[in-house]
Amino acid sequence: MSLRNLLFGLVILCSGCASYVTPGGSVNLADINRADIAEAASRKPSPNFPSRLAVARVQAPQYKSYTSTSYGSGPFSVVTTQELLTEDQIESISKWPSVAGVAPINRLLLPPSLNSLDDLRVSAAQVQADVLLIYTIDTSFRVQGRTYAPLSPLSLGIVPDRDAHITSTASALFTDVRTGFVYGLSEATANATGLTNVWGSTDTVDRKRLEAEREAFALLIPQMEKTWAGIAKQYAK
Repeated sequence: MSLRNLLFGLVILCSGCASYVTPGGSVNLADINRADIAEAASRKPSPNFPSRLAVARVQAPQYKSYTSTSYGSGPFSVVTTQELLTEDQIESISKWPSVAGVAPINRLLLPPSLNSLDDLRVSAAQVQADVLLIYTIDTSFRVQGRTYAPLSPLSLGIVPDRDAHITSTASALFTDVRTGFVYGLSEATANATGLTNVWGSTDTVDRKRLEAEREAFALLIPQMEKTWAGIAKQYAK
C-alpha cells in the first residue's frame, strides 16, 4: 500500500471515530429544596421590598461542557461562569419592580460541599440578598430517533435537519433567603435549527448547543419577570 493510500485510510478512520460529548445534566430544583410536609408548611415569606436578588446557576454534580465546568460536590453543583446571564440581562433584571439590586453568586462565596438549597441561601445572605434566584439548563440531543443522555458521545457526520434536534429548557425558582419559602417558578424552552451541516466538528455542534441554551435563557427572562411581578404585587406592601 502506498503512503498516500495509507494516509487517506487513516483520515477516513479518524473521521469515523470523531465524536461530540453532550454536556452534563440539569438538576431538579425541587430535589435540592427538600423538606418534609410539616417543615414546608411552616416556611413563611419574610418580605423585604425592594429586594436584593442573588443569582446562581445550578446543574447536576460534576457538570461539564465544552465551555464551562461546575464547582462543588454533592447532589448538585454551581456553574459560576456567566456564559448565559449577560450584563445587559442583569441590568434588565435590576429594573424589575421592587428590585434593589442583583448580585450573581461567585465561587468565593460557595462552600466546597453543596447538599441543599440552604447552602446557597447562606451564600446569598453573605451578599445581603433577600431573595435567591436559581436556574438550571436541561439540554437534550436527539439524532436519528435516538436521545443522548448527558455526557454521552455523539458520532459526528452530516445528518438531515429532520433527524437532528437540540432542545434546551431553562427553569428558575425564587426562594426567600431567610426562610426558604418558595415564592414562584418559571420555565422556557428553545430548539436549535439549521442543523443540516453542523455535525462535522465538535465546535460547530457546540455552537448550536450554546445557541439553544442562550435562546432558552433569553426566553426565560420575561417569564421570570412575570413571576416576579406577581411576587412583588403580593408581598411588596
